[in-house]
Amino acid sequence: MDAELFPRARAEIAPGAVHVPGWLDLAGQRELLAACREWARPPAGLRTVRTPGGGTMSARQVCLGWHWYPYGYARTVVDGDGAPVKPFPDLLGRLGRRAVADALGADAARAAAYDIALVNFYAADARMGMHRDSDERADAPVVSLSLGDTCVFRFGNPETRTHPYTDVDLRSGDLFVFGGPSRLAYHGVPRVHGGTAPPELGLEGRLNITLRVSGL
Repeated sequence: MDAELFPRARAEIAPGAVHVPGWLDLAGQRELLAACREWARPPAGLRTVRTPGGGTMSARQVCLGWHWYPYGYARTVVDGDGAPVKPFPDLLGRLGRRAVADALGADAARAAAYDIALVNFYAADARMGMHRDSDERADAPVVSLSLGDTCVFRFGNPETRTHPYTDVDLRSGDLFVFGGPSRLAYHGVPRVHGGTAPPELGLEGRLNITLRVSGL
């Protein structure tokens, strides 16, 4: 069906997990993309993440506020150039609070003092295996913003990496928030649809900006 003729509707994918299509307009996407390009510059810039088993993640990453590495947080890029992590920007704090308010309500937003951003860049062949965001010491909702190419976002359950799960197409400008009973649900990206980014954005590939509260 034509997405413009039949607009995509907001949907609760699981208890506490909400997809809001087209949440960020094109001007907001451009502003966020320009900021991501600055954050990706060294020092403490975009890096390849190595797993404890010796492998590498196909999505590249830059961290803000706190530096994430498997499986913990630090104030420096301990698995990269060793530079101090870039500060968490006010822009993302404002977006995070507004996102939670729009998805889960004002009460949930009041407790969401975001201080971590993970910015992941996916080329067309990049993937992300099923995992949980469980290295934080806080249970505030996770906020996920998408820019660029559409991806298949697989959202599962807190108990297992396998079924049941739901596949959701996340397009540029989409918002996904998960908290409450879904805060520790497994999720991943099994596919990126290359060449689907809005041409006005000027981005090849997909950027995902994930906001978390560290509790640290």
